[in-house]
Amino acid sequence: MTRRRTFLTGLAGAGALAGLGALPAAAAASPVLPIRSCADWGARPPSAPTTTVHVRPVRILIHHTASANSTDFSQAHAYEHAHWIQDLHMDTNGWLDSGQHFTNSRGGFLMEGRRGSLAALRAGDRVVEGAHCPGQNTAAIGIENEGTYLTVEPPRTQWDSLVSFCVYTCEQYGIAPDQIHGHRDYRDTLCPGDRLYALLPRLRSEVAAVLA
Repeated sequence: MTRRRTFLTGLAGAGALAGLGALPAAAAASPVLPIRSCADWGARPPSAPTTTVHVRPVRILIHHTASANSTDFSQAHAYEHAHWIQDLHMDTNGWLDSGQHFTNSRGGFLMEGRRGSLAALRAGDRVVEGAHCPGQNTAAIGIENEGTYLTVEPPRTQWDSLVSFCVYTCEQYGIAPDQIHGHRDYRDTLCPGDRLYALLPRLRSEVAAVLA
């Protein structure tokens, strides 16, 4: 744990690049970056009780939100976007809450999606049933990355927070880094975009390097 906690903190406010560019073999990410709860960003209450299953998920599924690649990397925008996702999932899709367990903004702000997911992650022995991918809603932790990554890569701030989140989640649930997958691995979809999907081997490698 000592090595992991010596990695840089506060990356969400460190500025962003248009794309990842040349990074070191392992991103300077930390598993102690804050994750904002539903209460922090002012989420609506679920329309029905969520379901908690007392099993440990075995993988992480990476998504993109297929929304605009905003240049506003502020916390205020991250919270506004989280509301947009929740409204879409509840009012259009008819789900009881946000479908994903967590959201990662382009500015690197990590947020709880489906209510109860953060407490479950901290406990490390349970998962809230999501709605991010049929057949994977308790087997996999779903994280939505704000933006559309069909032709461009995520900004550095978002990438660093994604590495950090995956490190923490793998550690909490005992998930092997090679069990980080894309939405399209389990569903006929373009998600998480060709460019982000192509970066998943790099994501697994960077997470594994931090956990080593």
